[in-house]
Amino acid sequence: MAYDFQVTVDCTEPHTLADWWAETLGWTVEPQDEAFIKDMVAKGYATDDETTHHRGRLVWRAGSAIRHPETERRMLFQFDASAKTVKNRVHVDIRVGEENRDAERDKLVARGATFLWAASQGPHSWFTMTDPEGNEFCIT
Repeated sequence: MAYDFQVTVDCTEPHTLADWWAETLGWTVEPQDEAFIKDMVAKGYATDDETTHHRGRLVWRAGSAIRHPETERRMLFQFDASAKTVKNRVHVDIRVGEENRDAERDKLVARGATFLWAASQGPHSWFTMTDPEGNEFCIT
């Protein structure tokens, strides 16, 4: 039996990082239901401290998710007060094609990514980069 899964990224600014990755991948940020959040606070199931405002909307402080526009693929960005300190054990590879790699690297750097190095193995080559919070990813 095949299982569905999502990739979860711990980060200090989940809503900002979700926006960054949604733009990077061409995915959409999942909307959060302000009325539901207000109702949960009003009924005592949550507190105002568990909420925040992002882009003028009330959202859960704990996280934000993005979704592929045509599939159920999903990435969750969840709050973790600890800054990243070591190399990721899992990372995302973004396949842009060799002919687009330099331009995509430059666009991502302009948006806050950091280019770390170029690498290759046999006929395959890639750029290793980090997102604005230092999480490694590759573009191939």
